[in-house]
Amino acid sequence: MAKKGKEKNTRNKTLHTKLINKKKNRLKKEQLTRKEKLKEIITKANKTNPNND
Repeated sequence: MAKKGKEKNTRNKTLHTKLINKKKNRLKKEQLTRKEKLKEIITKANKTNPNND
C-alpha cells in the first residue's frame, strides 16, 4: 500500500540539488575567469619579451 500524505525527503533533495548546482556554476565561472586572466598574462608577457624562447 502506498503511503498517504506528503512525500518524505523531497524538500531536502531539492535544496541539495540547488546547492550543488550553485557550486558547479560558481566553479565553472571561477575556472573561466582564471583562464582569461592567464591568457591576458601570457599575451602581456609575449609582447614584452618576444625573443624569450
